Amino acid sequence: MYDYIDGKLAFKSPAHVVIDAGGVGYYINISLNTYSQIAEGEHCKLFVWLHVKEDAHTLYGFATEGERRLFQHLISISGIGPNTGRMMLSSITPAEIQAAIVQGNVALIQRIKGIGPKSAQRIILELQDKLRKEGPDTLTVMPASATVKDEALAALVMLGFVRNNAEKVLDQEIAKYSGVLTVEQLIKFALKSL
Repeated sequence: MYDYIDGKLAFKSPAHVVIDAGGVGYYINISLNTYSQIAEGEHCKLFVWLHVKEDAHTLYGFATEGERRLFQHLISISGIGPNTGRMMLSSITPAEIQAAIVQGNVALIQRIKGIGPKSAQRIILELQDKLRKEGPDTLTVMPASATVKDEALAALVMLGFVRNNAEKVLDQEIAKYSGVLTVEQLIKFALKSL
């Protein structure tokens, strides 16, 4: 429903912020990781996720799209709710969580408060292939001036293709057509080869 909220930072604490956007104050729960990235000052932009329950609508905010994406992966696991996901992102950095899942490091995940051995194993079992497919730079933000290849690669990864394979096919297609392709053409040619 909401992608981001951009406005004046009215209040900041390690657990939540209030952003005044268009005269409305949004109470947004955040992780310690996001807290450390929010600069002191008036302006603030957070990528948000809305959790709708029978008795509450709760906003969770993230400094980057990558952190939000990792949060969404974490809460897709049975037994991991939004507060546990936020606790995980507060305990260790998103990059460390992603590396621990991809490498199968149960001990590191288990050290997070509220995560037992079974939960840690379930997180690794269910997310390891997804995060491996997305590649190590899934947490980095796509540059605003992305090349045609970058945009096509991002689209193919979102469709579920392994990053390395997709990149090789894109390089082949670019070489074949001497680099004068639109994003749509490049994706269509690559899909035929994948």
